[in-house]
Formats: sequence, C-alpha cells, structure tokens
Amino acid sequence: MNIPRLVVAAPSSGAGKTTIATGLIAALAARGLAVSPHKVGPDYIDPGYHGLAAGRPGRNLDAFMCGPERIAPLFLHGAAGADVAVVEGVMGLFDGASGRGELASTAHVSKLLRAPVVLVVDASSQSRSVAALVHGFASWDPEVRLAGVILNRVASDRHERLLREALEEGSGVPVLGSVRRSAAVATPSRHLGLIPAVERSAEALRAVADMGELVAASVDLDEVLALARTAPPLTAEPWDPAREVAPLGAGAARPRIAVAGGAAFSFSYAENTELLTAAGAEVVPFDPLHADALPEGTAGLVIGGGFPELYVRELSANGQLRAAIAAFAAAGGPVAAECAGLLYLGRELDGLPMCGVLDTSARMTERLTLGYREAVALHDSVLAPTGARLRGHEFHRTVCEPGAGERPAWGWRLPDGPRAEGFAGAPGAANIHASYLHLHWAGYPQLAAAFTAAAAAHRAG
Repeated sequence: MNIPRLVVAAPSSGAGKTTIATGLIAALAARGLAVSPHKVGPDYIDPGYHGLAAGRPGRNLDAFMCGPERIAPLFLHGAAGADVAVVEGVMGLFDGASGRGELASTAHVSKLLRAPVVLVVDASSQSRSVAALVHGFASWDPEVRLAGVILNRVASDRHERLLREALEEGSGVPVLGSVRRSAAVATPSRHLGLIPAVERSAEALRAVADMGELVAASVDLDEVLALARTAPPLTAEPWDPAREVAPLGAGAARPRIAVAGGAAFSFSYAENTELLTAAGAEVVPFDPLHADALPEGTAGLVIGGGFPELYVRELSANGQLRAAIAAFAAAGGPVAAECAGLLYLGRELDGLPMCGVLDTSARMTERLTLGYREAVALHDSVLAPTGARLRGHEFHRTVCEPGAGERPAWGWRLPDGPRAEGFAGAPGAANIHASYLHLHWAGYPQLAAAFTAAAAAHRAG
C-alpha cells in the first residue's frame, strides 16, 4: 500500500516542529487533500492540534509502547483513505527511549515507515553554521533520508539569503521553505506543555488556521507533496482492531462502557476505544464537567488522562456524578483509570473532594515525573492478570499519597530502586485498576478484551 508521507523532525525540542507540522496539515487540507496526521511518541496534546487541522483524528506512533512491528500497520490503519500523511517527530531527530539507542526516536519511526524526513531548523541565532548542522544530521545515519529543510524563525530577507547560500554550498539538502518569526501563531503553554486544543475551542481553531496560512505563504507545498510521493510502498498489512481481539460470545449482550472526555479528561488514543468496540462493547463518551450521572446502563467505566487539577473546583462541585461513580465502583462495576482518572477516583485533589473510590489524596507539585516504564502487574485486575508485562509512559506533576494501595497495580524499576505503584482494587474487589501509567492498548489488545469481558459480566450480574 502506498500513501504519500513525510516526517517532520528537528535537531531538538523547541525548534517549532508542532507549528510547522500543524501548518503543513492545515495548508494541505485547505487544498482539498485528505491529510492523515500522526505524532511520534506518547504525547496527547500535539495530535489534538493535528486533528483540528486535518478534520480527522491525530494518531500516535510509539515504538516503545506498541512495538516497532506495529508502527507501519498502525500508520496504514490511521492513514486509510488519505491523500498524504504528515508525521510530526518527537524531541530531536535521533532522541529515543533513554538508554535504548534509537528505539522510539523520530529517526527510528521514519525508517519503519520508509518516509523522507524534513528537518525544521530554528535559524534565529545562526547563519552559515546551519549548513554544518544540516550536514551532520543528514550524514549521521545513512538509513534516514533527510530530504528537505524548512528554516524557521528567519529574521529577514538578508538572513534567509545567507542561510540558503550556506545550505546550497555545504549540505546538499534542498530548502523547502523559510518561515519568518511570528507571534501570531504562538500556542500558549503551561505546566505539561501546550494547552490542549479541546480547551481552547474557537481560539485553537484560529491558531490552527494561522499556522496553515503562515506555512502556505512560506513553504513550497508542491515540493512538499512531490517529496511525500517519493516514499515507497509499505508491505505491511493495516492494523485492524477486529483482528486483535475476539468479540464476546454469541448471544452475549453488548456492555455499555462509558469513557470520560471533555476538557478535564482529553488524553486518549483512538485505538483504545476502537479495540473496545471490536471486543463487543458499546462505547459512550461523557464529560464529567457537565454530566450529572453516568450514561444510562453503564457496565464499565474508563477515565483517561488530562488536566483535572485545572478543573478541580468544577469536578468537586459536581457531587451527583462523584456519588454515582462511587456507587458504581462499590457495586463491583469495572473501572479503568490512568493518571487524571487516578486523581479523580481518590479522596481529594488539592484539598477538594473527589470521588472517594480510592484511599489516596493527590496534590500538585513543582516536580515533573516523566518517562517510559517497563511494568509488571503485581495483582489481578480488570485490565491485566498478575505477572503481565507492559510498557507505558508517565507524565505528571501531581503526587498521590499513598502512591499505591494494598494491592498495587504495577511494579517497575527506576534508577533509585524498585517501585510499586497504583491500585488494583481492594482485597476481594479487583474491579478497579487505577495508575499513573499511560498505556497504548494497541500494543496490548488483551487489555480491551479483558475489560470488555469484565463489563459484560457485571452487566449480566
């Protein structure tokens, strides 16, 4: 299968990858093309902007959490029906999972996709040195095809001329565009990075449109498309959730699984709900900021990541929903929560009452906890049996006290020693799984099958 595609990378974080990638997606979509947006790594926020620009979900390609063998299949699944795909990288081009070489780096994913790479260079503090920089990146790994450069934060026509002359003389990599410094397209940030697009609504739409206009005026889109079309066919079969999980047995009623969303719980991977549906569930989204009850007939509850700390007053004030969730869990209803969901299920967050399902309290701190984890399930839960091994990602500035229950969900090893983390229910009540660990279920489809089966059993009971 051949889908024109390219990877947008940079020498380091902060070079403007998200602005350029989102702008490319928006500019190509404005031409009437169906653009498939993708993001290397676990980040949830950038795909939200990509999705606004493309009009279809932004999807993640994480070789650590999902395995290198699934990258091309997941790409082909997400890009089905697209005219072109734009893949935004993570960090610097060659930066991957710490201590694991190229694993999960942008370079690694570009090779798995056999995709040309466009390097976004922050040119604000250099001129001729840009040629040495690009030459080094182009020659570091001969399997990575660095096929074009977009100069970002260029100060003037003279500055652009110096940059282009140096690159023509010393790198052999063509310049696809030169983008001037512009405060108009800046996206506001806070403690965990960019503000999610779902929270900014009309403002986010305007920002995405501005990015598209800036890139359309500054980058040769015809050259970009021509470059994307040089990507050779991929031989992998598209990922199909229906092949990953077995549906419930004949005659079994579809359990209704409520999935939290909205501004406070905006972190999710599209494949997670696709797997639940394939496993036989009826997935029903709801917004805890506005709903005063769980969806009627809820047999399972999924509460993913997000920013409950920013909406703690609203979440706490919604006592009807908090009570409904506590009652559902007390009645044995299966609940899967990660990060923000963990905070919401606790007794309190920053001193305000939450659902009280878990005997833990959370608070904001100044310390960022960030990184990939290799975890083993320490107790049976509605997601995984004891001994199951998975890979996930932590990303938070909150801390829970205590950080684990009598039955911790996961164990993993950090440089300072082993760690038990999360909650796999109480003794005799393993219907809860709550943890800081973000999981991409495409890497472990059995999670969706297990949770759907638990929901079906609860419904039947």
